[in-house]
Amino acid sequence: MEHLIEFQSVYKIYQMGDTQVRALDGVDMTIDPGEFVAIVGQSGSGKSTAMNIIGCLDVPSTGVYKLGGVDVSTMDDDQQAVIRNKMLGFIFQQYNLIPKLNVLENVELPLLYAGVSERERRERALRSLERVGLADKYKNRPNQLSGGQQQRVSIARALAGDPSVILADEPTGALDSRTGREVLHFLKQLHEEGNTVVLITHDNSIAVKAERIVRLQDGKIIYDGDAHDPQAVVQPHLDDEDEEVTA
Repeated sequence: MEHLIEFQSVYKIYQMGDTQVRALDGVDMTIDPGEFVAIVGQSGSGKSTAMNIIGCLDVPSTGVYKLGGVDVSTMDDDQQAVIRNKMLGFIFQQYNLIPKLNVLENVELPLLYAGVSERERRERALRSLERVGLADKYKNRPNQLSGGQQQRVSIARALAGDPSVILADEPTGALDSRTGREVLHFLKQLHEEGNTVVLITHDNSIAVKAERIVRLQDGKIIYDGDAHDPQAVVQPHLDDEDEEVTA
């Protein structure tokens, strides 16, 4: 079976004055179709950089990143935008909904960019809203919804394009604990329906809802395995003199 996501010796290096910062330092990683994976790490671990590369928002300095067997490492911005719109559904911490658009129009937006016809856009957007229990709110604007409802709209938007990967960046970060649990329940449900879910978080209590944890520290993978193994949530000790990597 072909890997859906594949990092081959991926480095992301930034030059900050005289200092070279390795946000990703030779990362090898694969994610297969249908997996639910949490990429975990503290601030500066490299998880945000990994997310940006997975999401075709950035490219490696060196190494290869393949999405669905296609090498996207050397694509330009326009080529990456096409892949991003076709294969990826994003769920963000701050929802990223457009205030002037109603719920239906927000969910339709990626389909509009993809050139989907107006009738099909509406049908697919309404189906997605039905899946997250918000079909009756399709005329509302984002500011008329609770935080949890807004995050469910962003989930519906991610689903509308039928993506190969659902990429969730700290999806519960702006929510209270009860609403956060509801959102995690949706992600687990999506995984059970066969979707590939990649969750980016710094929070172990959220990461263990996935099936597999990839833990990053200083741009390197220090754990990759079962989310329910005790080793998955052990926080590595950082010596005081260790220099943190910014990512």
